[in-house]
Amino acid sequence: MIKFQGKGVYGAVASGKISVFKRQDIQVKREKIEDTKAEMERLENAKSQAMEQLQEIYEKALVEVGETNAQIFEIHMMMIEDEDYNDSIAEMINGQNLNAEYAVAITADNFAEMFSAMDDAYMQARAADVRDISNRIIACLTGSGSSKEHSDEMMIICADDLAPSETVSLDKDKVLAFVTAHGSSNSHTAILARNMNIPAIIGLGEKFLEAVKDGDIAVVNGFTGEFILHPDKETIAAAEKKRADELEKRQLLQKLKGKENVTLDGTKINIFANIGSVDNIGSVLLNDAGGIGLFRSEFIYLENSDYPSEEEQFRIYKRVLESMAGKKVIIRTLDIGADKQCDYFNLNKEDNPALGLRAIRLCLDRPEIFEVQLRALYRASVYGKLGIMFPMITSTSELEEIFALCDKVKKDLEADGIEYSEETELGIMIETPAAAIISDLLAPMVDFFSVGTNDLTQYTLVCDRQNPHIERFCDTHHEAILRLIQMSAENAHKHGAWIGICGELAADTALTERFLRMGIDELSVSPSFVLKVRDTVRNIDLRV
Repeated sequence: MIKFQGKGVYGAVASGKISVFKRQDIQVKREKIEDTKAEMERLENAKSQAMEQLQEIYEKALVEVGETNAQIFEIHMMMIEDEDYNDSIAEMINGQNLNAEYAVAITADNFAEMFSAMDDAYMQARAADVRDISNRIIACLTGSGSSKEHSDEMMIICADDLAPSETVSLDKDKVLAFVTAHGSSNSHTAILARNMNIPAIIGLGEKFLEAVKDGDIAVVNGFTGEFILHPDKETIAAAEKKRADELEKRQLLQKLKGKENVTLDGTKINIFANIGSVDNIGSVLLNDAGGIGLFRSEFIYLENSDYPSEEEQFRIYKRVLESMAGKKVIIRTLDIGADKQCDYFNLNKEDNPALGLRAIRLCLDRPEIFEVQLRALYRASVYGKLGIMFPMITSTSELEEIFALCDKVKKDLEADGIEYSEETELGIMIETPAAAIISDLLAPMVDFFSVGTNDLTQYTLVCDRQNPHIERFCDTHHEAILRLIQMSAENAHKHGAWIGICGELAADTALTERFLRMGIDELSVSPSFVLKVRDTVRNIDLRV
């Protein structure tokens, strides 16, 4: 047996045969061409074919991983139409009489190098995207396939890395697991694997690639990140038993639908769901969540090529509230900036965007955009039980400014004869150490806190959560983070506010009991984790 250690990005176990994912090796040669017009026509035909392929992948992704995760392929289609990208290719063809394949390949290298050199982790990730679309165009130009055909039996897919389009293009009914030498747990491919419910490990290194070959037997443990090549019979049997146990647990969890989230000693807790689109509401209801603890409104902006109108936002918020039929819905206001960029916002380049103009800072800097969203939210508030949540708070003065804008919006609605609900709750995210430390000052001003553990971890431990090279330093169980949450919980309750957790840690069942002992009132998780967290809650006894 040979063991390799990586990072598990989806907790599940698989064992079986390996299929090494190999892309078609396309040799791109530099050639001089005479007819530049004909070459440009070749290029346009290849781009059209690539667009058709991406549209098919997008439609497949919609079904398998939902609209929010399928958006990466819309971005790829937009990148193919990018003016700078196309001008670079056209200049090489028309100005230097170079063949289209070579022009695309050189442009891809130049753009990928430019993206990789940027300080912003989100923009660095675009390097892989530009290579992905360029390889697709080159494959269309040469008539080559993007990868080899795979066996009809279920296989463990091993690769150096997988582009998002490659991940979705694979038949998930034939995939036991994804295992890669490189990659980040925040990459699009890792996110897609999690949403496809397929065991996945990343970051196993080059030696792993050198060791594996088609037909080898392996065991994948997505919980621990361990990959075992040539396992013995006992290891395979143990893996199969764990896999069967996990499947049985999932089936048993279905019996928890309709049950209360109550501990053995009678303590009740709300278990809500996090979503990024109205298309996720079906999953929220299917998994029996008690409400929506985080609706990421920024995706409304990210999906648009211009600022979404008040009416457009109102319709979306109204639909979410009506669909939840009186269950609480907490909508986070615009959280653009850092790793979430919108071109039409025309944000200045920042040396450290995670510490720059983002989230509530951007909203207060551009109140005309913020007021449009607040009007839409208050208009929708009469259609359900709404909570409005403000991200990245660091001071009481920010809250005073926010509430002044809320009062202005409500007065304007009254003047226009438009109804809104006075029962709308206002809350903030605790995702900066500053907010946690002054939570005693913030709690009297709001109805609720919701802890964003992803950013709280990043800012407390000074770890860029997009940087795969420092993942081992991002200890989400670090005592400093847990103490900040504890402090926030105590101050919330002292001043009559309730507190929830909506970051990744909310679904970490190793911490559920500790959160309950802190007095956390609500846990908001991905829809697929609702029943798992409920099961954990129902087996905790806080009297012990």
